[in-house]
Amino acid sequence: MTSKPLESTVQDYWALLKPSVMSLAIFTAFCGLLLAPGKMHPIGAFISVLAIAVGAGGAGVLNMWYERGVDAQMQRTKKRPMARQVVSPGNALALGAILSVGSVFLLAFSSNYYAAGLLAFTIFFYSYIYTVILKPRTPQNIVIGGIAGAFPPVIGWLLVSQDFAWVPMFLFFIIFFWTPTHFWALALHRVDDYAKANIPMLPSVVGRKRTCEQMFFYALLTVFVSCLPYFIEFFSEVYLVVALGLGGYFIALTGIVWKKDMRKAGKLFGYSIIYLFLLFFAMILDRWLFM
Repeated sequence: MTSKPLESTVQDYWALLKPSVMSLAIFTAFCGLLLAPGKMHPIGAFISVLAIAVGAGGAGVLNMWYERGVDAQMQRTKKRPMARQVVSPGNALALGAILSVGSVFLLAFSSNYYAAGLLAFTIFFYSYIYTVILKPRTPQNIVIGGIAGAFPPVIGWLLVSQDFAWVPMFLFFIIFFWTPTHFWALALHRVDDYAKANIPMLPSVVGRKRTCEQMFFYALLTVFVSCLPYFIEFFSEVYLVVALGLGGYFIALTGIVWKKDMRKAGKLFGYSIIYLFLLFFAMILDRWLFM
């Protein structure tokens, strides 16, 4: 008796790239590029941002390849291509490796070795340090693993400038501190899911209440760091007002989830995405219009 052949589609391979994660990497990297002092040729900038997108997609493929067994056990991820076995492990591994390696060489060609080296480290950190080592072993997986998601704006900055500056560090820490609140808001809904898959996500290890406490702490840190570029006179008072307004609601909503209604964690998760995109968009507008 022969097994039914795999029936994969273009959409299945696209889903392997984790397009939502990839879009965040593209956007924040592009913001880093625009905020950096100096200019880059439009064609070089396009190719460089494309390389970052390809690298993010490659890391996503490697992540799904490694976690295909875990994804099949969880409600949230059981429809992913690898979990449904519509893409063979060999094809996925080859695709992830080709995209990852190719993106680093493409970035080195279109920009510089500093940005390419940081992209290579980011891919390695996400696909191996986070996926293989941290995620199945420690409830702080998201906190430490957030390093990978925080690097794209720094890479974008390095495309234009290799001089030391505080701003790319602030951009890094905004995303780094934002990640736990963002992802744990989702994890609050999936405590049983993660426990079933034997993933030590914080809510399933220390409970929902203590997780919310830490979410609130990281939300405060996020908003605090988001205001720091103003105090080194990189942004205007307009940006500060916007950052405080967006951040104030982010903190307030996290507080509501913690103290009043954890059922609003889904709303917090959704707003956290909007918050980050609007905050970085406000940075770009402020530099163009007021500085």
